Amino acid sequence: MEILEEVYKTNNVTFVNLLGFSNLQNFKIPFFCLVVLIYWATISGNFLIIALYLLSKSLQSPMYFFITQLSLCDILLTTDIVPTLLLTVLYGRSSVTLIGCILQFSFFVMSESSECFLLSVMSYDRYLAICNPLRYNAIMNHTFCMVSVAIVWLVGFAVMFMYMISMYNLYYCGPHIIDHFYCDLEPILQLSCSDTSMIHKEILMIGVLNGFSPFIIIVVSYVYIAITILKIPSNTGRHKAFSTCSSHLIVVSMLYGTLFIVYLFPSKGQSLTMSKVLSLIYTVLTPLLNPIIYTLRNKDFKDALHKLRLLRIKN
Repeated sequence: MEILEEVYKTNNVTFVNLLGFSNLQNFKIPFFCLVVLIYWATISGNFLIIALYLLSKSLQSPMYFFITQLSLCDILLTTDIVPTLLLTVLYGRSSVTLIGCILQFSFFVMSESSECFLLSVMSYDRYLAICNPLRYNAIMNHTFCMVSVAIVWLVGFAVMFMYMISMYNLYYCGPHIIDHFYCDLEPILQLSCSDTSMIHKEILMIGVLNGFSPFIIIVVSYVYIAITILKIPSNTGRHKAFSTCSSHLIVVSMLYGTLFIVYLFPSKGQSLTMSKVLSLIYTVLTPLLNPIIYTLRNKDFKDALHKLRLLRIKN
């Protein structure tokens, strides 16, 4: 820690200015109100999912337990990003310390990493439920769920600290401006005068393990799920089997679709505004849509919410 403090003291950059969406002009106040509304709905929706799981006996299953962990990821992600976004919208820019900037990206990495691995665990849960239902309860027991979630969060924290230490050890000479609404990786590295080739290699290795590994698990799981569903003779049976994993597929498509476009395609091929809009989707909109998708499309959640309302009326 003392070495990191010495590195920080010798930097020419001690703070950065985030420019956000500088071309909003007359749409600044409406956009600010929209983001506040989305943030409120995101926090309320995800906490509602957690509360329903804790209060309803009908939701005490592995799938809903994993959904509550996904809600925690969404709460962490949106709370990490949205306050800074609101400041950039309201004042045209937001001043953040260099350490604060690195911490913001590190927490972003932790929440996204944990979400990717959670989605892979959830895909395995759906695979067992559809392809191997007789062994579902034996494998997907309480111990497995707790251990898998603990590993997911430990991996998220480990990735966060790896990024944090690597970025802290760079020398930053400027400029003091990041043309984005949050501290993303590449804009931070562009402030550094150090050789970033090693950190780019580390990022590539971590990205392959952290992003592609869960994605491969998800793809393989759904290949087997699709094969099993196609073997079901009745249309009703196929529809029922597919409906149990359709919400999860939508969430996976939204998250990985935007992440792949932003981080895998060359940045020169996309405009700065397009990059910001895509980042806005997976940092602000996706955490809002996740609880909507899982509650509005899920009969068990709707029944639990209805019972909770009746209980409140009786009391």
